[in-house]
Amino acid sequence: MCLGIPGKIIAITPSEDAIFRKGKVSFGGILKEVNLSMVPEAKINDYVLVHVGLAISVINEEEATKTLLYLQQMKELDALEPPKIPPVTP
Repeated sequence: MCLGIPGKIIAITPSEDAIFRKGKVSFGGILKEVNLSMVPEAKINDYVLVHVGLAISVINEEEATKTLLYLQQMKELDALEPPKIPPVTP
């Protein structure tokens, strides 16, 4: 079983080759670069289902926001953020 996380495309990186099409995707405010090669129809402001950095399908906004809400309530989106490292003080 795999887990796909919904996110909103906020930018698409121009590429001459569709295989290398990438974009910035927001997962409830957490931004990640995502491979968009499997969703050539996806455009800015679309919601996509992402698995291990690859958008696997375009989904509707209602389903995406409902799923993101559940993930936030379970604190599952915390894993998307880099660990917080406290500053070193001499």
